[in-house]
Amino acid sequence: MNKLEAKITNVESAENISLVDLQANGDLFSCVVIETPETADYLKIGNTVHILFKETEVSIAKNLSGQISLRNQIASVVKQIEKGRVLTKIVLDYKGIAIGSIITTRSANKLNLQVGEAVVGLIKANEVSIMEGEVPWN
Repeated sequence: MNKLEAKITNVESAENISLVDLQANGDLFSCVVIETPETADYLKIGNTVHILFKETEVSIAKNLSGQISLRNQIASVVKQIEKGRVLTKIVLDYKGIAIGSIITTRSANKLNLQVGEAVVGLIKANEVSIMEGEVPWN
């Protein structure tokens, strides 16, 4: 599980769902949660939270240009590549923080990823979770 400390900068709610904007390491992240500030006390602008996302939810883009609907884009450098027969684990260096990504080995081969190469990690807003307080693992 990937974890970043973030500060809530905006909450837009309708019915029982909220789009939460967060600032982490100087970058803007977004998360969709099935709660509102009225039902969850931690959803207040200025609160510090942790954003969490699985390694399997981090896609990798190389030479990304143009517009894309994915809101969470992590400019990173490939730090490590562990190729398996079916899946490949990629460790990204995102401003000194290790971010894990698991993609198919076919995709890793097609991208011809190299250690030290600049890439962008992409995470859909609905694949990011928010947790208040201290995360029980590090």
